[in-house]
Amino acid sequence: MTGATEHNNVSIAKEYFARLDAGSPALLELFTEDAQIYFPKFGIGRGRQAIIEVLTGLGGTIQSIQHPSDSFVYIQSGNHLAVEGTSRGVLKNGAHWAAGETPGGRFCNVFEFRGNLICRVHIYLDPDYGGADQQRFLWGDRQQSW
Repeated sequence: MTGATEHNNVSIAKEYFARLDAGSPALLELFTEDAQIYFPKFGIGRGRQAIIEVLTGLGGTIQSIQHPSDSFVYIQSGNHLAVEGTSRGVLKNGAHWAAGETPGGRFCNVFEFRGNLICRVHIYLDPDYGGADQQRFLWGDRQQSW
């Protein structure tokens, strides 16, 4: 993979997060028609309609979200790019989360590119942004350092 391609894939990923945070419908323009998406509790979906389903589901609970790109770590291999980072935001119920301050907010996305478009994104995170699932915190008595 050339340096120019690597730079372009990182640029596309940065644009993905910028459009995601802005709630821009132009986010879909970054994907191939047959793109694959994985999101915890959703599973694997194919096509732009599946991406819309994931975003609609998240939009039902998330009021706002930010992925500060200065927290990103990029790992590239061929036409794949892994992005590890953090997020912060507000749920529609008013609960806030911020990586490093609350349990939620750390993620890893693995992108695959076909040309200048994303043909696959698998998103790995705990979708319990607000930490409401306290009963399954296995280390509840441990001093937390998120």
